[in-house]
Amino acid sequence: MTESPHPLAETLLRLAAALERLAPAAPTEPDFAAARLFHYEAADGRFVAAPDYGLALDLLVGIESQKTRFVEDLRRFAAGLPANHVLLWGVRGTGKSSLVKAAFMVQAAATPALKLVEIDRDAVAHLPALFARLRGRTERFVVLCDDLSFEEGAAAAKSLKSALEGGVAGPPSNVIFVATSNRRHLMPRGHDESRGLVATAEDAEETVSVSDRFGLWIGFPPMDQAAYLEAVQAYAKRFGLKVKDLDRRALQWSVGRGARSGRVAFQFVRDIAGELGKPLPL
Repeated sequence: MTESPHPLAETLLRLAAALERLAPAAPTEPDFAAARLFHYEAADGRFVAAPDYGLALDLLVGIESQKTRFVEDLRRFAAGLPANHVLLWGVRGTGKSSLVKAAFMVQAAATPALKLVEIDRDAVAHLPALFARLRGRTERFVVLCDDLSFEEGAAAAKSLKSALEGGVAGPPSNVIFVATSNRRHLMPRGHDESRGLVATAEDAEETVSVSDRFGLWIGFPPMDQAAYLEAVQAYAKRFGLKVKDLDRRALQWSVGRGARSGRVAFQFVRDIAGELGKPLPL
């Protein structure tokens, strides 16, 4: 006669099976041949392919010195030469993230093994794990974090420092980290004064020290009127938009927006294209 299982054993078996079903699946091996740009989903470790970036590098006007410095650092990295992690900081809408992606597309055309992986700023704590997955691969990776800041304070800053320093093994030689930010020192937007002045000062020191891990700082100051109009004219020429009083209307648009930047210039040109009934390729 077969002895029936003990009720407790049955319960434990059911619990084990349930936990196994709930356990996250191991990350699948990424297919980096599928695209050039990817978004890293930190929650499940997936690399989601993204379409190529469409803005041409030569359309970014008014930032020639910044363009030259970043393109040269990227070229060295793609060639396997020493290169620095890069922090692009400054006024919003001046082309920081556009420069990274547009320059990458140019370099990737010449270096097929070069890939760009974008990670959300809320997932900075996952950077050490991401770098570990990329280490040792034959591809070379630009890891981009757009609009980086430390809303969560020192914990996120420590994760970024850990990734850039690489622990005892050092940072991966096939990875360069690029961040854009409105702040040069990546300071958090607020401090918890209830923690006391000493703790607050230590948190501030922690975040300031992160920017020291970037070997190359590239600043983006506010765009003056001449550079703004140059950007408008370049966009209008590229897309074949002919309008009377283009400069005057562009300045009126910037006054309404309260800012002059490459982003504002493109938004104005988009409005003009809609007015003329002409589609834009971007």
